[in-house]
Amino acid sequence: MKIFTQTYGKAKKKFSNFLNRFFKKKRTRIGIYGPPNAGKTTLANRIARDWTGDALGPVSEIPHETRRARKKEDIIISGANGNTVTIDIVDTPGVTTKIDYHEFLEFGMEKDEAIIRAREATEGVAEAMHWLREDIDGVVYMLDSTLDPFMQVNIMMVGIIEARDLPVIIVANKIDLPDAAPGRIRSAFPQHPVVAISGLQGRNVEDLYETMLEYFG
Repeated sequence: MKIFTQTYGKAKKKFSNFLNRFFKKKRTRIGIYGPPNAGKTTLANRIARDWTGDALGPVSEIPHETRRARKKEDIIISGANGNTVTIDIVDTPGVTTKIDYHEFLEFGMEKDEAIIRAREATEGVAEAMHWLREDIDGVVYMLDSTLDPFMQVNIMMVGIIEARDLPVIIVANKIDLPDAAPGRIRSAFPQHPVVAISGLQGRNVEDLYETMLEYFG
C-alpha cells in the first residue's frame, strides 16, 4: 500500500506539472491606467502601431474620450539584446474621483450630450476597476508630467496596484511640453520605475519598451 501511495503521488505530481505547462498563460495582460487626458490612448496607439501596424482608438482633448476598455492582443515587443515579451494591451477609461457633466459643457457640448458622456465615463471608471481586480497582470500608469502627481486619484490607484502586488511602471508623459517636470513624478513614486516620454512624439519610447521587457517579461 505504501509503494502504491508513493507511486500514485509521483504520477499525480507529474500530471499536475504537465497541466501547468500546457495551460500556462503565454501572454501578459497589461493595463494602461491613469487620469483622464494623461495620454493613455496615445501611448496605446503608439505601442500597437510600433509593433503591429494598427491602432486602438481615437484621441481627443475632451476628457473621457475613452469610455470603454479597448484591447489589442498578441503584441510582441523585442529588446536591443533580442529578448521578447508577448503582451495584450488594455487601454482603460480614465480614472477619477469625480465626474461632472458641467466639465464637458466647457468644450461646447449640449447639456444632454454632456450628461450622457458623464454617465458613460462613470461606467467606464467602474469597468477599468473591474479589469484591475480581475484580469490584469501588470500596469503602465500614465501621468501628465505638467501636472501635480500628488492628486488623490494617483495616490489611490498606485496604492490599489501595490495592494494587488502587480508590477507597475510609472510613465511621465508629455515631456515635449515646456511645463513638463518628470522629476516631480519620480519624487512622488520613488518605489517604482519612472520613464519620461512623449507619447505623441515618440521620444524615449524605446526606454519604455526596455523597461516593459524587464518588468513584464
